[in-house]
Amino acid sequence: MSHFFHLDGVLHADSTPLPAIAERFGTPTYVYSKAALLGNFAAFSDACAGRDALVCYAMKANSNLAILDLLARRGAGFDIVSGGELLRVIAAGGDPRKVIFSGVGKSADEMRLALSHDILCFNVESIPELHRLNEVAGTMGKQARVSLRVNPNVDPKVHPYIATGLKASKFGVAFDDALATYRTAAALAHITPVGIDCHIGSQLLDDAPLLQALDKLIELVDALGAEGIVLDHLDMGGGIGINYGEAGGSEPVPVGDYLARVFARIDAWRADKHAGRAIKVIFEPGRAIVGDTGVLLTRVEYLKPGAEKNFCIVDAAMNDLMRPALYQAWMDVQAVAPHGGEAVTYDVVGPVCESGDWLARDRQLAVAEGDLLAIMQAGAYGFTMSSNYNTRGRAAEVMVDGDQVHLVRQREHPTDLFALESVLK
Repeated sequence: MSHFFHLDGVLHADSTPLPAIAERFGTPTYVYSKAALLGNFAAFSDACAGRDALVCYAMKANSNLAILDLLARRGAGFDIVSGGELLRVIAAGGDPRKVIFSGVGKSADEMRLALSHDILCFNVESIPELHRLNEVAGTMGKQARVSLRVNPNVDPKVHPYIATGLKASKFGVAFDDALATYRTAAALAHITPVGIDCHIGSQLLDDAPLLQALDKLIELVDALGAEGIVLDHLDMGGGIGINYGEAGGSEPVPVGDYLARVFARIDAWRADKHAGRAIKVIFEPGRAIVGDTGVLLTRVEYLKPGAEKNFCIVDAAMNDLMRPALYQAWMDVQAVAPHGGEAVTYDVVGPVCESGDWLARDRQLAVAEGDLLAIMQAGAYGFTMSSNYNTRGRAAEVMVDGDQVHLVRQREHPTDLFALESVLK
């Protein structure tokens, strides 16, 4: 069920017409649906019911405090990749003991911050990181719980920028090196190996590569157990994608079906070799929870015809939504209040002074100056990847709850952007 739909010729977010949001908050503005967010999280949490499992939201997808707060209230854990994200979890009322700290470049300060809040686990990605974490934990008189992010060399068949499980990736420990790395971890005085983790990529529509990675993780868990290194949890990472509305685009595997297959394989493994053996399963979804919960609302500034291209110039830009420029990503564009007239093929572009500043190419639109457009499925990797390039303030963010609209982040003013700067005296 989509929470963004046309009613009486006007695009709505749940019970709220988008023109009313533009009138009240201006454009560009990110608009999120609370009902869509909670429904997507429930797909994971319901599939985990009765299981020893934890859903850790990958907050790099969208880290607005209102979103984190709503998920924390539903029992979510969080997958973080910086100390700043940990502070966001705490500010939103999340439980640090449900936090997994991922990322290849954790600083000593970030390690100290995470240890001081007793996070659930560090996903360690290299031997140098293990040694640094051991040293930091030792100076604090603490034990650092770790899992190794194992790179299983499984091809997710996605854009190379979001494929993370291959040998050429900067992420993780190579599968062939994992056993030796766990031995190193187990020998360190202030490190306690408690889990195993993998994340092979993002925007996967088929779960076959994920299940292939699971088989390799299970193989490694058995090898570790034979050496007396018994793990408490198995972390499948995230990766399940969404349908971005492209013509002929495939639907992602239903979340419940994917999780059922994961649990079935783990049950079969336990029945075959480890009767009575308990192991927690952790998932780290991001895009699958927030991707289709938001749109970027923007207004047409100019229509510029050209000999080879027609341009629909809007007030949103690549600094507001980076995915098209960075990944050549296809984003669905819909007129908020479609009107009659002949459709024209436009590139939808922004005001930023770069040829790469485009949001959509070759779209059939019947629009006029002043019309509103909605960039659909913009809830993930939209605002979190935005910038202040060209001294552009970042967009406002609002959350729709039925017919109520809540401002969850104010629009930035240009003076906010240079408030921390100073001139030479």
